[in-house]
Order: sequence, then structure tokens, then C-alpha cells
Amino acid sequence: MEMLSVIIITYNEEKNLARCLGSLTFADEIIIVDSHSTDKTKEIAQKYTDKIWEVNWEGFGKTKELARQKASHAWVLSIDADEEVTPKLQEEILRAVQNNSYTGYFVPRQSLFLGKWMEHSGWHPDYVLRLFRKERGQFDTALVHEQAQVKGEIGYLKNPLLHYTYPNLKHYFKKLQRYTTLAAQQLNERKVKAYPWDLVFRPPATFFKMYLIKLGFLDGWLGFVLAILSSYQVLIKYLKLLGLNFRSQNV
Repeated sequence: MEMLSVIIITYNEEKNLARCLGSLTFADEIIIVDSHSTDKTKEIAQKYTDKIWEVNWEGFGKTKELARQKASHAWVLSIDADEEVTPKLQEEILRAVQNNSYTGYFVPRQSLFLGKWMEHSGWHPDYVLRLFRKERGQFDTALVHEQAQVKGEIGYLKNPLLHYTYPNLKHYFKKLQRYTTLAAQQLNERKVKAYPWDLVFRPPATFFKMYLIKLGFLDGWLGFVLAILSSYQVLIKYLKLLGLNFRSQNV
């Protein structure tokens, strides 16, 4: 009988965590690695598991890798606090773990944007590699947009993982500031240079890709809003990268 560990990293997730943990009762173990939350995150977590570690934040990749290392069982399911596993996905995950046909699985993710489940715009199906054998996979060291790297054959699950990513615009812009800062820092550390034409061409290219190529217009007016905001996010990221490049050159 193969057993499953779920790993979650958290920081001030009191608004999301109970929903997430409530969908994980099928797991044999829940591991939570928290980066010094100041809200009720740990209090909520303690209702579902006693395997909670507190660590200093070192980026998404390193923190998730630490959580993976703390898992006790052969299989690991990595979940974010703003995600939820549906009953159908639970059943599919348990079958996949017992069938043992692959060393890892991509899970289709469906995201909520301002109250609408997006069906296009490059957001669905958004396949993420989240289920894998512990000893055959590990996370990279990326500050943001981390990925699990798995050795062996990878399969695909069918039922979606629900992602409550942007419930409102206030949350969107708060997350945008954090993620663009981390993304710019990551690019700068990799010696990527930003140029003025990045600010001119990259944002409209993002809009064109999401709204037209990825059929964002089929998501209605929110598809248009998402494409606009995503292009703005690219603009902010490269503006921040320009600033970091300039400071690096003048140190």
C-alpha cells in the first residue's frame, strides 16, 4: 500500500488555508512549512496536522524543497494554500498513487479570476507537476515560479485542481507587487539584461498572446481585463529589472 504526503508552504494564509486543508483529509500526512505568519495561519493548521515547521523565507523553490524533504511517505502532493482538491481529483490521485504507472503526474489547474473560472487565456488547462514519488523528484531553487523536477515517465491527471488565485483587484495588485519584485530579482541574479524596448514590445505581446492566441476573448470582458493586467504585470517586472540592472552596474 503506497502512502501519500501533502506538502504546503504558507505565509499569512488564514483566508485560504481551512478550505485547502479541508480538501486534504484523504492524505496520510500533511506537512506545513510556514515562514513566520503573523495571522491565524498556524492556529488553523494545527486543527489538521501537528507536522508544522517554521522557517525563514528563502524563496518558493527552496522552501518547497525543504517541505518535500520533511515528507515521510513515498508519494508527495504539493499544494498551495489558495488551492483546493475536489472529490473527483482526490479519487484520481489515490488511484494514480496505487497504480504506480508513472513517477509523477501533471495536474490540470483551473483558476478563479474576480469571481469567474477562466476557461481560456492560457489559464486552463494550466498543467502543473504536483504529484510525484518523493525520491524521484525535487524542487528547483527559483525565487518564484518554482517547478518540481522529476526523473522518470510523467503522466497526466484529468480532474482539475481549483485555484482561488485572485478574488479581487486589491489582492491582485498586492500579489503583483510581490511577484514582480521576486521575478525581477531572479532575472537579475541570472544576469538577464532589460532594455527600453522590453517595455515597449513585451507588454503588448503578452496581451496579444493571452487575448487572441490563447482565446482570452472567449472569457468575455474578464478575459480582456486579465490580458490587460497581465501585460501591465510584465511592464512592472521589466521596469524593476531595469532598476536592478542599473544598481548592479553602479555598485
